[in-house]
Amino acid sequence: MHKVSLYWFRNDLRLKDNVALTKAIKASEKVIPFYCLDEKFTGPSEYNSQKMGDFRLKFLLESLQDLELNLIQKNAGLIFRKGNTAAEIKQLIEKYNIEAIYFSDEIGQEEKAIAKSVKNLGLPCFSTESKTLCKEGDLPFSISNLPDVFSQFRNKTEKHWSVRAEIPVPDNIPSISVEKINWQEWMPTVAESEKASFRFVGGESEAWKRLQSYFWETKNIGIYKETRNQLMGSNFSSRFSPWLALGCISAVSIYNDLKKYEESYNANESTYWLLFELMWRDYFHFVHKKYGNQIFQLNGLKDQTFYHVPNEIWVEKWKNGETGIPFIDANMRELNQTGWMSNRGRQNVASFLCKDLKQDWRLGAAYFEEKLIDYDVSSNWGNWAYVAGVGNDPRESRWFNVIKQNYEYDRWARYVKHWIPELEKLPDNLAIEPWKAEIEYYILPIFLHERW
Repeated sequence: MHKVSLYWFRNDLRLKDNVALTKAIKASEKVIPFYCLDEKFTGPSEYNSQKMGDFRLKFLLESLQDLELNLIQKNAGLIFRKGNTAAEIKQLIEKYNIEAIYFSDEIGQEEKAIAKSVKNLGLPCFSTESKTLCKEGDLPFSISNLPDVFSQFRNKTEKHWSVRAEIPVPDNIPSISVEKINWQEWMPTVAESEKASFRFVGGESEAWKRLQSYFWETKNIGIYKETRNQLMGSNFSSRFSPWLALGCISAVSIYNDLKKYEESYNANESTYWLLFELMWRDYFHFVHKKYGNQIFQLNGLKDQTFYHVPNEIWVEKWKNGETGIPFIDANMRELNQTGWMSNRGRQNVASFLCKDLKQDWRLGAAYFEEKLIDYDVSSNWGNWAYVAGVGNDPRESRWFNVIKQNYEYDRWARYVKHWIPELEKLPDNLAIEPWKAEIEYYILPIFLHERW
């Protein structure tokens, strides 16, 4: 039994179903909750983007603020620092005579580097795997033998599916007295877009409100498969991903509530499809574990040449939603003004950057890292490599015809007109292809004439 342990929160900002926190409480007389916004996650990236934009930072700080309130209810508090995690922990060790450190595992290269520096402080460290729905040890194959195609992974894994039991919220967290944090000192000023159809608020409390609403109040989970590719509205998708990314709610908790819903209202294709998406999330995590830093390389997992023609101007136009292609520009403007984009939008803007503009796909992945409030290192880089044709997609030549996609998923141009006011007065078909109306701003870029 440790007299005093440090619980280092990472992407597990919750009390319910927090495996590592539960272990720390059981093994310690006192537990000091701690979070550090590490310097590795702030500042510029190597791809002309910021590591963490204001929307991501705001959602993170809201989640930490909620975590602190929940900890206070359990007789604990939260120590928050910004800087070098190991250096900050070293100071706490000396100040509070900490004997052990507990935390949840992460597999990103930066996350692992930080964990290594913490372990080098010399105290006993206890880390726990709890990010995925299916534990690595329950897979019917080793990580080295993980299938490189998702359908093969799904078919093999479903036959041996095993989800651990959900862990309840601790009754009490014996801790020490710490000062309450003034979050307003840290919170960035972010202008809330009036065009946003859903307002995300960080935190475990908000995650459970969303689950309650989506499953039990609106019952939209029952039609998820039919609506998931829509572009506008608050309930066309679950929108769980931002809270999952920070661990405000666990995949196990969502799975357990999904099974309760199926028991009450019967299972259907839509409830299965949510599980299908959770399996994709697991898959990208395990792919990352198998290939390590290779998922960040230009030639990806297949180590084959990714052809690209660097052009900073085109990349900036893509980032700013100024390409001249309404479907792309509308999605990028939504991202820039809200920190969010639909799944359908993400596939199209990624394909457009890689396959039409022929730019380095990592520039797009890094920009998503900066902007998306649901950024998850494995899912983000895994999905971008997939679309670029250097990841787990068995079809290397996959390409999205974004004009056809606009007609299929936004036939009446409601979405593009919503985010691009320049197009509001145009007929629907010309809002989708405005160059046909010879709009001054929306002239089809010369480099796309042959493709389109």
